[in-house]
Amino acid sequence: MITPHKKSTSGGFTLIELLIVMAIIAILASLVLAAAGGAQKKGARSRAEAEIAALGAALESYKADNGDYPTNGTYGSVSPGSFNLVTSLMPTSGKVYYEFKTKITNSSGFIDPFGANYNYNYATNGATNNGSNNYDLWSTAGGTFTSTNTWIKNW
Repeated sequence: MITPHKKSTSGGFTLIELLIVMAIIAILASLVLAAAGGAQKKGARSRAEAEIAALGAALESYKADNGDYPTNGTYGSVSPGSFNLVTSLMPTSGKVYYEFKTKITNSSGFIDPFGANYNYNYATNGATNNGSNNYDLWSTAGGTFTSTNTWIKNW
């Protein structure tokens, strides 16, 4: 008895099938990375809002003990610094009002989650945005200093 010749099929994929699968994986990966980037920005924004709120509470405690907010003496400058805020709220001796982590401070101030300094401004002469005896505390949220729409601020 003669057996019929069987067609042999290798269980492999063709080149076109492999390219289609790789294209689908690349599209899905780009969608996941885009979503992750948005989540990181939301997380950074939430952290900045929480830090500004915590700094506000520390400033109120400082004012209750000292009768006034810390001044920075740089009102009207292009980029008011926050270094005096760090040294006032976390002095080397005495009461600490806010515990700044070393890795998020530098020689010019307190670094926000976007990599720039928080900005703090207080002047006892009523020159702040909110009038006399109020301070301004804000982050540019990774934007420019002149585009205030995306800022995170205490006012």
